[in-house]
Amino acid sequence: MKFLVDAQLPARLAVLLTAAGHDAIHSSSLPSGNRSTDGEIIAIADAEDRVVVTKDRDFRDPHLLRQTPKRLLLVLTGNTSNPELLAIFESNLGGIVAALEEAAFVELTPTRLIVHDATPEE
Repeated sequence: MKFLVDAQLPARLAVLLTAAGHDAIHSSSLPSGNRSTDGEIIAIADAEDRVVVTKDRDFRDPHLLRQTPKRLLLVLTGNTSNPELLAIFESNLGGIVAALEEAAFVELTPTRLIVHDATPEE
C-alpha cells in the first residue's frame, strides 16, 4: 500500500510503514516540504494513489464532500508521544491495511479502527 504521511505526524511513521513493506513518504520529502498545502498533499496523494495519513481534520470534509483525497487515514490519538503513536500503528498495521483495502476513509484511535465507507467500484 502507498502512504503519504502529513507534517503533524513524525517522519519515523513513514520509516515504520516502509520497513513493513509499504511505499511511504513523509510530507517533508515533497517539493515544498512540510510547508506543502493541503491541496498540494491531496494532489500528490491522488495522483500517486496514496493514502493521506494525517491528524489534520481539515482533510475530512473534502474527502466526504468531493472524495478528495481519494483515501484517508485520520489519526485521532490526541497528544500521544511519538513512541506511543508508533506502537499504536505497529500493533494495528494489519487492520489498517485491511480496512483501507475495503474503505476509502478510516479513523485510528488509541483503541480501535473506525471504517466509514466502502471504496466505490471502479
